[in-house]
Amino acid sequence: MASVPIIPDSYNHVLAEFECLDPLLSALRLDSSRLKCTCIAVSKRWLALGSSGGGLNLIQKDGWKQRLFLAHKEGAISRVACCLHDEDYVAVATSQGLVVVWELNQERRGKPERIYVSSEHKGRKVTALCWDTAALRVFVGDHVGKVSAIKINTSKQGKAAATFVMFPVQIITTVDSRVVQLDYLDGRLLISSLTRTYLCDTEREKFWKIGNKERDGEFGACFFPVGKNSVNQQPLIYCARPGSRMWEVNFDGEVQSTHQFKQLLSSSPLPVVTLRLDPHYTSSSCSPQSLSFPKLLYLAEHCVMTWTERGIYIFLPQSVQVLLWSEVKDIQDVAVYKSELFCLHTNGKVVHLSLLLVDRCIERLIRRGFWTLAARVCCLFQNSIISCRARKNLPLDKLEHLKSQLDASTQQDLITQMEELISKLEPLDSACSSRRSSISSHESFSILDSGIYRVISRRGSQSDEDSCSLHSQTFSEDERLKEFPAHQEDEQVELDNVSHASVTVEADRNETFLPFSIPLSFRSPSPLVSLQAVKERLEPQSCQLPEEDYLRDLNAATAEAIAKLQDPLVLLEPQCMRRVLQEWLIYLEEKFGSKEHSASSIKKSKTVCVEEEREVLEENPRLDPTDGDPSDKEQSSILKDCSEKENTDDTCVSKNMCENSTDLKGPLDSCFQVSPPCVIEPDVQKDLVELTTLCFELRVFSCGNGEAEESSDGSLPLSASWTLACRFMRSYFFLLDLKRLKQCIITMYSTIPNVWETYIAGLKELTCHSPVALAMENEDMLKILKQLHDLGPWDDSPLLLVHAQRLYEKFGETALRPLIKFHPSILPSDIKQLCRNDPAHFLAYLDSLVKSKPEDKRSSLLRSLLQPESVRLDWLCLAVSHDAPQRANTVDAEGNPRPRSHLFTWGYSQLILLLIKLPADFVTKEKMADICKAHGFWPGYLFLCLELDRRIEAFTNIAHLDDLSLLNGEDGFIPETIEEWKFLLRLAQNHSTTFHHHGPQNGKVVSNGSPSCPDCITVENVALLLAKAIGPNRALPLLQECGLTLELSERFTGVCEILRIAEKRQRALIQSMLERCDRFLWSQQA
Repeated sequence: MASVPIIPDSYNHVLAEFECLDPLLSALRLDSSRLKCTCIAVSKRWLALGSSGGGLNLIQKDGWKQRLFLAHKEGAISRVACCLHDEDYVAVATSQGLVVVWELNQERRGKPERIYVSSEHKGRKVTALCWDTAALRVFVGDHVGKVSAIKINTSKQGKAAATFVMFPVQIITTVDSRVVQLDYLDGRLLISSLTRTYLCDTEREKFWKIGNKERDGEFGACFFPVGKNSVNQQPLIYCARPGSRMWEVNFDGEVQSTHQFKQLLSSSPLPVVTLRLDPHYTSSSCSPQSLSFPKLLYLAEHCVMTWTERGIYIFLPQSVQVLLWSEVKDIQDVAVYKSELFCLHTNGKVVHLSLLLVDRCIERLIRRGFWTLAARVCCLFQNSIISCRARKNLPLDKLEHLKSQLDASTQQDLITQMEELISKLEPLDSACSSRRSSISSHESFSILDSGIYRVISRRGSQSDEDSCSLHSQTFSEDERLKEFPAHQEDEQVELDNVSHASVTVEADRNETFLPFSIPLSFRSPSPLVSLQAVKERLEPQSCQLPEEDYLRDLNAATAEAIAKLQDPLVLLEPQCMRRVLQEWLIYLEEKFGSKEHSASSIKKSKTVCVEEEREVLEENPRLDPTDGDPSDKEQSSILKDCSEKENTDDTCVSKNMCENSTDLKGPLDSCFQVSPPCVIEPDVQKDLVELTTLCFELRVFSCGNGEAEESSDGSLPLSASWTLACRFMRSYFFLLDLKRLKQCIITMYSTIPNVWETYIAGLKELTCHSPVALAMENEDMLKILKQLHDLGPWDDSPLLLVHAQRLYEKFGETALRPLIKFHPSILPSDIKQLCRNDPAHFLAYLDSLVKSKPEDKRSSLLRSLLQPESVRLDWLCLAVSHDAPQRANTVDAEGNPRPRSHLFTWGYSQLILLLIKLPADFVTKEKMADICKAHGFWPGYLFLCLELDRRIEAFTNIAHLDDLSLLNGEDGFIPETIEEWKFLLRLAQNHSTTFHHHGPQNGKVVSNGSPSCPDCITVENVALLLAKAIGPNRALPLLQECGLTLELSERFTGVCEILRIAEKRQRALIQSMLERCDRFLWSQQA
């Protein structure tokens, strides 16, 4: 049975999660992508959860039963704070900068009510809220450094509070930068900004700056109350400093000492006891952690807690000890009450943790019937269980009962470990006596876990940052021996980083991107020495010829080809260019394209390397890598060391990494040559890259057998052309311009996915050991995106594209929308290639990209993306065929619009209209009109008819759509000539006749040839529109000429009379105004 690491006896506390709050969040509907938890606060009675929708949920902690919901229309909830001395009051800050104070009225069983709304910070981001510990007063801090206080008057205070709220909002101060944290205790307000910490006496209105040295970043500060037994002792203040340090400050703002926790944080993290995962502990030490503590919170008695991206840290600052630290990722905020921690994660999840003694944790697990978890915790914390104090809560009979509850058939190893633990337990009396004797021997000292002797002297200390706690930095001899090989191997890793995958990649993976694993610097250096010896033994197999002699013929042929291509007669004739490139390709294939020597070298070297690796790993099993798949272990850790001899020899084995892909069918070579097999001068390589890329662009893939010429003329089958292209990429990937290569593939091989897949496979091979590729296996999407952003700017590097491909393969459509921020480094044409199997994903990306810009800039953005112009029709076809109504609902059997079918909702209507309204030539507009008509997108079709001057066709379709608003709206198609009015009237007459003949549709009633709906296409409605446009006196003769007066009702006559009266009055008004103007002008001349 493998031995299980045991946690040292210095750790007696643990963080435990006894209940999962996911069902609670689900019941509150705070687990969706649309609505999530944004902030958190806790008191003795309430758990307060603010949401992105502006709601505040108050849940009673006792059984999670009672719930209050407080709605806010002022935006999402950004901060919330519960009044600890009177839990009937809650303060809330919204995204608009408003602060709302609520009175819950729980004692009177009334409804919660707003008692004050402060707009002092409106338009700013509230970053901190804090309640007074005695009075009803809320302190507010924002991102520009402004701090205010809100005094609350309530019905509980009565008439005596009348003068109390004469000025309810008081400006405390404005500090030099964003407020990070506020804390209040006994009349003192603590303000922590990005640069320093301030102490304010709110009663006497005095302010102090704490310390002399500034800082830069988010660092918290908190009060440290004294214990109940310390009557004459004042509270302390702890302020976070860079490099895992804290200032200890007295209540008057004077720095007493600086505590350094960097070395103490080199211990391994303690597991969090949770039902989600089995607890695991690694006994190896970690490197010292230099951290910045964004907030400090007073927890339970004598403890201060903080957190980072890596985990939760709990300190005993008075004795300069680390109580524990545990890995808890992605924490956004933490709320504490006594020994309870409520952690809000960046994804909106909330986790409830409790800080407990180990024996109390095990006792609670046993009480709840979690036998397996309780037994595992017992085995991990054996040293704590054996101690005298734990034995009182976990006697032998309770441990025996716990062992008896385990399943003997499936948990035999755990039972054996429990038996070993029980066998180590000594009688309780002897354990107590030995414990007392060990304590009494150190009564006069303060010995820390790290072996440091500390003498505390609080008086006369300097306030400077460098006045650290007076403790010795001397380590014990055993600790010196532990530290020495670690530093020695650190130097080895730093010096020996010449493309060694077994060292560099693993070191990067552990130290930078997998911060929770054990760094290689704490392992024995003997395996590295062995691998170095393997590499040195393989180095004599290097090339025999100098690089200049080996590439002499190729260099001469390259210079000759470059000179020929500069001739305009050759440059302007593709066939001549192909002949020049074919002649040059002979020399390129001779040096780099021959498979016999390189394949044999690879096979030989690979065999030797694998054998040597097997010997090394057998002697040193600890070197066996645990990250990555077996092929990565073999190729990246040993083969790369063997094959790369600092790029000094010309026939050395290159990075011919074999792809296990099935993209290419047939006898194609499956290896990529992603790095040059020998050193090539930069000028020579530049010419080689230019000619090799030109060969790909002109489809000169081979020489000597005429295949290239036939391919360029198009006589070869398409399959042969792309097969040669893929083989060419694999052979000369290190000599291809990746940007031009991508553009060529998108333009020439857009219909053949195999070529694009080969290109992506080459990029993956090129970046298989990049930090992003290594982090892709373990990190979540948000962290990978942040890492990509930090590695920028990318410009238009194709390497970003392959990382986007990996993201899409792992996370699907959800990974595409965040890629918008990488535009224009990643273009829609690239995303279209990634999503070629699912065009709907590409449409969602394109629509989000366009909508991410202001409305006045969307057209210019879309126009810049239409390169080449032909993609406009492709995108339009995709947009009208996805998330669209059924064609049978928009087009009838004869191809005409169905009534009102233009009112259907189209998922990408905004994108479609933008594509249609962009400037285009006549032929393109005709094609777009045909596409819109075929799919029944009538708003776009009518617009294009107007652009193409197809007004008669537009009026015909409007009559079928039966919507009068298409004629008289702001963008309506108003007839411009008498002939167009006559045509429209005949259409209305025929439409009414057809409608009446076939009977009413959709519940509409026909009366006198006119539907009761006033916006339908009928003769009377069109006649009224005509009368409004040209006047009733001109409209009546036209209607008589068309023979339509009999179809008009009394309503038409009445409207015409009203129009005549209005026209007469308008003329009289105009005449009166003209006369007044005339008289005024004559009076001015006189």
